[in-house]
Amino acid sequence: MLVACDFHNHSCLSPCGSLEQSPSVLARLARERGLGLVALTDHNSALNTPAFAERAAAEGVAALYGIEATSAEEVHVLCLFAEVRAALDFGRFLEGRLPRLAYDPDKLGDQVVVDADENVLDLPELYFGAALELDYGELCESAAERGALVVPAHIDRPMFGAISQLGFLPDGPYAAVEAVRPLPDGAARGYAVITGSDAHYPEHVARRPFGLELADGWDSGGEVDLEAVRAALAEGRVRLPFAT
Repeated sequence: MLVACDFHNHSCLSPCGSLEQSPSVLARLARERGLGLVALTDHNSALNTPAFAERAAAEGVAALYGIEATSAEEVHVLCLFAEVRAALDFGRFLEGRLPRLAYDPDKLGDQVVVDADENVLDLPELYFGAALELDYGELCESAAERGALVVPAHIDRPMFGAISQLGFLPDGPYAAVEAVRPLPDGAARGYAVITGSDAHYPEHVARRPFGLELADGWDSGGEVDLEAVRAALAEGRVRLPFAT
């Protein structure tokens, strides 16, 4: 079956995101706008994935739980898991590799952990928008070793993409690469290409999804079969919103 997917979305935990973008709002808008599989990927943290899991289940939307991690070179990488616990464990690993910077929410933005009913649970004082003390290769391998789908984010953007920050896309344990627009020939190095909304505000949700042809049983028992998603990407069963 063809499933409308979006693997790149933020919540009010991301310091550059809107406070209106709660996990519950993301789940509701994903359903209303026709997404069948959606991921929450806040910057360097997974603390809002429990609320997202609860609300996505209530809305009938299949979910992945992830992080948009920032390497030491300031390359953004999506790290996606099928289980909240795995995402939280990886988030704790990354937290230990974030620099202890002075954090001023008035200048850098609020970071709000909420429950499924939008009650505030925490306002972390560790700034999640910083670059990790992990180089790009270490970051990708660390995520892959934990079973994540590893997707270099927006590789064609002039900032925070692999090509702009490193000069090229290195080989890596990628399930796919994400692009904002059609890539030049050879830029994806043969990896599957997907799109993502990079939604920081409610109006951004589902602005740039992609289609993925998934085999029956990919969402059995309320948990996404991550290997079925990985296989579909590897086999190129992707439909992009633009021609490649």
